[in-house]
Amino acid sequence: MGFLDSVIDTLTGFNDTIFYKENSDLQSRHDALKQLNEEYPNNNDLLSELYIIKKGLDGENEIAYQLKKAHIGMYVLRDIKVKYEDLTAQIDYVIITPTYDYYIECKNLVGNITVTDKGDFIREFTVNGRKIKKGMYSPLRQVEAQREVLRKIWDSNANTMQKIFGSKYFEHLRRVLVVAANQETILNTNKAPKEMKYKILRADALVRQIEYDIKHKGDNDPYYSKKDMEKTAQYYIDISYNEDINYYDYYKEKFSLTSNSNNLNDIPNNTSNDDLREKMITFRKNRSNQMNIPAYYIFSNDELNKLLEIKPKTLDELKNANILSPVKINTHGQQIIDKLN
Repeated sequence: MGFLDSVIDTLTGFNDTIFYKENSDLQSRHDALKQLNEEYPNNNDLLSELYIIKKGLDGENEIAYQLKKAHIGMYVLRDIKVKYEDLTAQIDYVIITPTYDYYIECKNLVGNITVTDKGDFIREFTVNGRKIKKGMYSPLRQVEAQREVLRKIWDSNANTMQKIFGSKYFEHLRRVLVVAANQETILNTNKAPKEMKYKILRADALVRQIEYDIKHKGDNDPYYSKKDMEKTAQYYIDISYNEDINYYDYYKEKFSLTSNSNNLNDIPNNTSNDDLREKMITFRKNRSNQMNIPAYYIFSNDELNKLLEIKPKTLDELKNANILSPVKINTHGQQIIDKLN
């Protein structure tokens, strides 16, 4: 790090947020899905995927908005993918500040999140007036695992002296944060372990946390110049990789979008059980309306074809057929069996 460079930054008032990499894989996915939705309207599988991708993209954009308002002087990289041997990691945001690097896991979830005294994440939301409470995979453990992949890459490139003096401070200087981007989400970390509390926050608190960390940095912690930060940003670019995927073709193949016959109410007659097929379609439509859920949450067109081919007679047969997910079986399994038989 250059002391003179740091002095120059202070004198010139470098406090910009520089997006060194701003493009996102989610944006490419969203654009492809939006185009396909215009060409193949009312395909429920496609609409569901578009909804999920848009939620993630909106979350990333909210973080970008907050960072652009900051006056810290930092470099930002969005959607960084790295690989070490058979391990891969995808980091939503890498933020490089004058003192610390931050690895950000963005979550844009509907509902509220509580972190227990054991560090478990509990999500609460409402569906059709009914409150649902369920556990979720820890996004903090997820981003910590991503950091470990970066540590392995760093270790593989570090010389002996760097390993001796740098490995000890790797996690201290490269911090992880989980950021809830939904402005309506209530975060309850009152009972969370002390070491986790500051790592889980809302998007509107992200910049304040970074400012606090820099203001209270240790006496031996570094203070990097703009030139140093740019060099670090380039390092992340150099160790990252890009997936050359045509998402338009990818999703078109995934959802078999060759004609409008993929709509749930327009299934080709590829079996002789026309009456049973119509009965199952009617059942799906009625149950969908009754539960106020998308029809494919009960079974998709492809799953219906397999159900008609095998015609399981019991729940055990349905489970062993590996046609439907456990959630679908638990929720609709017995009704499906009754209709099939």
